[in-house]
Amino acid sequence: MEPMDRLDAEYTGFPADVIPLQYQALLLTDERRMTAFADAIAQAVRPGMRVLDLGAGTGVLSYFAARQGATVTAVEREPRVFATARDALRAATGDAVRIVHADARDYLPDEPVDVVMCEMLHVGLLRERQIEVLNAFKRRYLRHVGGPLPRFLPEACVQAAQPVEQDFTYMGYTVPAPVFQLPESAQPRTVEVAAPQVFQQFFYTDRLPARCAADLTFVAERPAMVNAVRLVTKNLLALTYDRAGSVDWTMNYLVVPVAEPVEVLTGDEVRVRFEYSPGDEIPALTDALRISVPAHAH
Repeated sequence: MEPMDRLDAEYTGFPADVIPLQYQALLLTDERRMTAFADAIAQAVRPGMRVLDLGAGTGVLSYFAARQGATVTAVEREPRVFATARDALRAATGDAVRIVHADARDYLPDEPVDVVMCEMLHVGLLRERQIEVLNAFKRRYLRHVGGPLPRFLPEACVQAAQPVEQDFTYMGYTVPAPVFQLPESAQPRTVEVAAPQVFQQFFYTDRLPARCAADLTFVAERPAMVNAVRLVTKNLLALTYDRAGSVDWTMNYLVVPVAEPVEVLTGDEVRVRFEYSPGDEIPALTDALRISVPAHAH
């Protein structure tokens, strides 16, 4: 099982915005995530820069930034994670990283910073507090430090949704429950009814969304029983300027079942609607999810 799948499968008994050490360590084994962040930080961070890492976890992003010659402040509030990151960063970077035991939602640097890293992310912007933390940081920073805002990493977010027919039956036992999928892997249990459509995109320097909402109309490309929606979240970690583009990280897809599946034929319109707040738990999405077809459709 891929690291973030295990994280959600086993992630119980803790507040939604606290990821214990054993699950933080799992993230270190996610090669797609690690490589993308290492590449993005190499693009964005230069020697002598001041970098702030909000919600540093095990401190690996701070390590990547220090490796680029930056002076880094890492902020982590969970005591055991903080202690582990402190020891690991001291061993790896000496005094290049200052780690602070504090809540990222309240922390304010003493002086301007060049780059703010914040990876409090979950597919769909669910569960974790990325939007809340960065909204609060931007307000405090502009009030007490002044503009301009630093560069953020990730820099932008793009979210898409896709109607699918998902096989939720396992050895004869049917359980319509949310499942995660690796973006680069074949998904034999999933029939794509139509191509994904973007429902949300924004830069972190801009006004951040208070809601994640979609009202999308798709045209079915094949006959299917639409019983789920697949959510896609692509993080643009760093824009590249020597060549037009970005360093990206597409998170694991999230497939969520719908309460009332609908049958469609090729050419039928399929309407997908949902709305939730960033940081909500996954049931907020599943409870709000609605799929419908026009009355004249088959």
